[in-house]
Amino acid sequence: MPQSGKHVTLKDLAAHAGVSRSTVSLVLQESPLVARHTRERVMAAARALGYVYNRGAATLRSARTATIGVVVHDIANPFFGTMVAGIDETLQNADYVSLLASTGDSPARQERLVTRLREQRIDALLLCPAENTPDTLIDTINTWGLPCIEVMRHAGEMPRGHYVGADIRTGLGHAVAHLVGQGHHRIALLTGSGHSSADRERIAGYQHAMHEAGLAPDIRTGRNELTRRAGLERTLEIMREPSPPTALICHNDLMALGALLALARLNITPGVDCAVIGIDDSDEAALSEPALCSLATHPHAIGQAAADLALACIAAPDSDPRRIVLETSLRIRASADHTLHRSRESS
Repeated sequence: MPQSGKHVTLKDLAAHAGVSRSTVSLVLQESPLVARHTRERVMAAARALGYVYNRGAATLRSARTATIGVVVHDIANPFFGTMVAGIDETLQNADYVSLLASTGDSPARQERLVTRLREQRIDALLLCPAENTPDTLIDTINTWGLPCIEVMRHAGEMPRGHYVGADIRTGLGHAVAHLVGQGHHRIALLTGSGHSSADRERIAGYQHAMHEAGLAPDIRTGRNELTRRAGLERTLEIMREPSPPTALICHNDLMALGALLALARLNITPGVDCAVIGIDDSDEAALSEPALCSLATHPHAIGQAAADLALACIAAPDSDPRRIVLETSLRIRASADHTLHRSRESS
């Protein structure tokens, strides 16, 4: 019968497993120096004796906790669910775990969360900054000696430290070029308030592509709600204008899916009378009716790259800042895969 865990010592485990006390200690610290069969023997002894490892006490003796904080601004967005899955997959392989928190795009809440995570002695922080995050937050985190990787968004005009994101600027160039090739000249961009780096990246890429095509940009900023409902409501308003756009590029797939709903309510055929392109290529994009054309940002790969960079920073905390930008790819589907009738463009 297993003994009570609180009475079992490392010496007891060593005797039961037939190894030294130091070997038991290495196994409990998850050291890679111990052979697998020895590790399994020690863990079997722990189960047999009812030993419970006191990780909290061990943390006091160790400089690391094998935890990484992950702070995003919108946990309800499927993009971040997929990104966190990529993070967790990579961390699991390294025997690390993530602590996930959502700011709701509030800088004040973000500051509290980051402080709390620091109190939990995380080894690194993956941060998708809230809108209007001050540069001073990143400076403060740096003074703590806490490795911080900004993901998809960054505080300030440019990343000042480690950053992992997607090349949305180039991707938007491909999206605009595709729409122009389909005969569209009135192409609108629906994005957030314009205050986050994600908004600015989209606006910059879109503006450049429109100028390259000799077209006038039509940037529709609004509330920072980037939801399906926001896409529905804003599209209903836009398409009731005297000369509405014939193509919409939306900040993300959620807004684009809302735009498709709006067009259906107005008896406008998506992809024929008005093209719609989303950003992210979520699982739902290919399953919508019509299937949503979307710029794939590969959130799972971004999560993996961010986690790998965090682990590298933990191993070499004084390394120079790295900027990793993954390529995007346009997934052409029915919502933007028809040549526009000239009568519609000139109406």
